[in-house]
Amino acid sequence: MSTIKQDDLIASVADALQFISYYHPKDFIDAMHAAYLKEESKAAKDAIAQILINSKMCAEGRRPICQDTGIVTVFAKIGMDVSWDAEMSVTDMINEGVRRAYKNPDNVLRASILSDPLGARKNTGDNTPAVIHYEVVEGDTVEIDVAAKGGGSENKSKMVMLNPSDSLVDWVLKTLPTMGAGWCPPGMLGIGVGGTAEKSAVLAKEVLMEPVDIHELIARGPQSRLEELRIEIFEKANQLGIGAQGLGGLTTVLDVKIKDYPTHAASKPVTMIPNCAATRHAHFVLNGSGPALQTQPDLNDWPSIDWDVGPSARRVDLDTLKKDDMLDWQPGETILLSGKLLTGRDAAHKRIQSLLESGEGLPDGVDFTNRFIYYVGPVDAVRDEAVGPAGPTTATRMDKFTDMMLDQTGLIGMVGKAERGPATIDSIAKHKSVYLMAVGGAAYLVSKAITESKVVAFEELGMEAIHEFTVKDMPVTVAVDTRGESVHTTGPAKWKSIISDKLGLQVV
Repeated sequence: MSTIKQDDLIASVADALQFISYYHPKDFIDAMHAAYLKEESKAAKDAIAQILINSKMCAEGRRPICQDTGIVTVFAKIGMDVSWDAEMSVTDMINEGVRRAYKNPDNVLRASILSDPLGARKNTGDNTPAVIHYEVVEGDTVEIDVAAKGGGSENKSKMVMLNPSDSLVDWVLKTLPTMGAGWCPPGMLGIGVGGTAEKSAVLAKEVLMEPVDIHELIARGPQSRLEELRIEIFEKANQLGIGAQGLGGLTTVLDVKIKDYPTHAASKPVTMIPNCAATRHAHFVLNGSGPALQTQPDLNDWPSIDWDVGPSARRVDLDTLKKDDMLDWQPGETILLSGKLLTGRDAAHKRIQSLLESGEGLPDGVDFTNRFIYYVGPVDAVRDEAVGPAGPTTATRMDKFTDMMLDQTGLIGMVGKAERGPATIDSIAKHKSVYLMAVGGAAYLVSKAITESKVVAFEELGMEAIHEFTVKDMPVTVAVDTRGESVHTTGPAKWKSIISDKLGLQVV
């Protein structure tokens, strides 16, 4: 029998969460680099380059890979012969580890968890509570898998109750294009099949903890039906041409994981959960000998990527920009932004809408006339930073507010990640506005282009407050131009056709 001390579990959880905030798993880096070397789409290759450069910067600087430092998910296997030297419950110990990790002054992690989700939606301030799954097993150890899952990818999770005769492959291939680019591909797909509805979801999340190994599997050949399905879905998903960040390209998924469980004869529950380009998970085992701390990786594991868009990019001064200046911007074109940029996301937009509807108007210091808004909730700054990692959030969530913003505030452009909906694209074209895309999964790289930051409104909203950034050569891509052409529509269609031609397939 082993005795697990309270402080050892707390310290191990805190260490793991700090570790995964700035270190990608090596298997993921290797897979992403392989995708980079293979990629033929310039837009997708540039996006993967930024993700890899950002990853190495985070490993060197020990700062978060993504501004969305995730909701914590824990899988805990508790040995039946374990005893505890503790005053707190296991749940409280794990949450204390989360609290210490997210409030670490050397690497502050963004608190994203809101209590009262149907009401006040108030930030808990320390990213607790975690979502914890327990299993009591044989033995005298405590085995923990811990992950930090971003909201952009989690929001794209899909669940279905298939008929027993329905094809899993057909459902995945039909569903994946509907998920858009908000999950920041390329990444992994976790698929849970069987049990009950909630069991399939837990299986899908749990299987994402496994390493990327699809190419090794293909090389040796499948040895089970699940392995055959993994390969089939992997190959056919990449034939869709969705590509990195949804821009169109050869690699949409880096791996497909499937885990199943016995189910009712009348049922086939299926859940598919994507992991984004900020894949973060760690494993440790406590045996009573002290805390289980992560081992620092070799920084030589990260590839050296050369990426310089300067010579070919259009430089834009946000402080003097007018609508007419944007009329010749082309979809897919790289833009380098300099000047003042206001931020705002879900809560800020809702507050703005209420103020405009009441006739009160915008707060002092907030004027969107001839300005751009950046959809972001940044990490707090540490040391000499102007701001912490500050990558884009999913723009689609702001679609419901976009026409109002363009029509009533003088706003002329937006920066975010992923696609916009048809009605929003129509509004952008009607107002001769533009939507620019920053790379999701390159938050620390983006933050290096931000030279100043200050909160100008709604400070009580925390990371959702409106900030004013001063940026210098912030890299973005024209995703929707003033005529309403969207690269998230044209890019995947083009690359699906290219891939189909190469393979001799019929485009559906």
